[in-house]
Amino acid sequence: MSNSDNFMNEVASELRRDRLFGALKRYGWIAAVVVVAIAGGAAWNEWQRRENLEASRQFGDRMLAALDAGTPEERRAELQGDLPEGLRGAIQGLMAASDPGQDKAATLAALDQVIARGDLPPVYHDLAVLRKVIVAGPDLPLDERRALLTPLTGPGQPYRALAQEQMAYLQVEGGDTAGAIETLQSLTTEQDAPMGLRQRAEQMAAVLGGETPAAE
Repeated sequence: MSNSDNFMNEVASELRRDRLFGALKRYGWIAAVVVVAIAGGAAWNEWQRRENLEASRQFGDRMLAALDAGTPEERRAELQGDLPEGLRGAIQGLMAASDPGQDKAATLAALDQVIARGDLPPVYHDLAVLRKVIVAGPDLPLDERRALLTPLTGPGQPYRALAQEQMAYLQVEGGDTAGAIETLQSLTTEQDAPMGLRQRAEQMAAVLGGETPAAE
């Protein structure tokens, strides 16, 4: 390589170095911000983790205190207030709905709070709906209860069998005995239904005048 080539390479290297230093002087604050953001993000995540742990501990203590309450009134007092976000809210709301015999209106109000939440998995939302239909009974119009139950009876729904059983009772209440028998008989062969529910459905179908599978 000639001396002129070496000289040109050295000049190019110096120029690149100068441009790099210039860029650092001009844009170095961006790198500083990135570093601060990464460090700050790590600190924020750690703070949030500790806050979540503390909030979970406090929530757990509160739920245990409610479970240990001597009377339904004391339990409701422990569970008063707005529902927290997420699954904690579902748990608190469902616990607040555990004493319908003592305060039916408060029970239904707690269930409505859970149902109104749009951030809950179906297993919690549907349980609140199912419990509302059972607790409300004739206080809710028949068509309204049927409308609440219908989405729960579809394939793959977590409480499909229980919802179908309640739907059969609504059919009886509405005078559709034949439809109730058909619904109950279908439950006797529902593989996802617990054995106790299948036996209960078979007995109820027989009481209504339907034939049991053994008699067919």
